[in-house]
Amino acid sequence: MFKNMISPVQAWLLSQKRCVGCGTPLNLGTKKIANNQTTITCKCLRVYIYDETKKTYRRALLSEV
Repeated sequence: MFKNMISPVQAWLLSQKRCVGCGTPLNLGTKKIANNQTTITCKCLRVYIYDETKKTYRRALLSEV
């Protein structure tokens, strides 16, 4: 039940290009390019993957970190 309430808020934050943990803009995070993927690490240490074709962000999987 708790996940059903949180996931729409997290999706909205990602659509606004903000971190789901602290709300800061993701363009302020540190960028690293590896394996043809741009990884962005927020100041709260959450890791995101930037898709350059769609210009969207998503949370990184454990295997991608």
